[in-house]
Amino acid sequence: MVVTIIITVSVFALAMLGFFYWRAIICGIARQPISDPIRVAAEVVSEGIGPRDFRNIIILKDLSPDLYGRSECFKGICAYYTIVERLGKLLPVLSAWADVEMTTCSRYAAVLMHQHLQRNMIYAAQVRGM
Repeated sequence: MVVTIIITVSVFALAMLGFFYWRAIICGIARQPISDPIRVAAEVVSEGIGPRDFRNIIILKDLSPDLYGRSECFKGICAYYTIVERLGKLLPVLSAWADVEMTTCSRYAAVLMHQHLQRNMIYAAQVRGM
């Protein structure tokens, strides 16, 4: 019985550590500047990217080809964004926190989209040079 409790608490603590590490990486990447071409392409009209701009950035990602590499990193952030969005709607107390988290997700997706487009341009230039 005690062993089961210890293992359960350990697994839960490890999962929480992994989640907070993943979230710290997202926050670090989201702090990077967002390029003007991404703002224009995603139709971001305000100075900063907001929580509602996430869908436009994901649509932009879906429209751009995957010339080089995988875009699997968008799946995790999409799932996190959806969970936070639903929590914010279900519990009005969490709506301010949800907006901050969704803004972080939007900024993270915009930075990844910029990196994705840069990789595509480099790969297209390499293919043209062959």
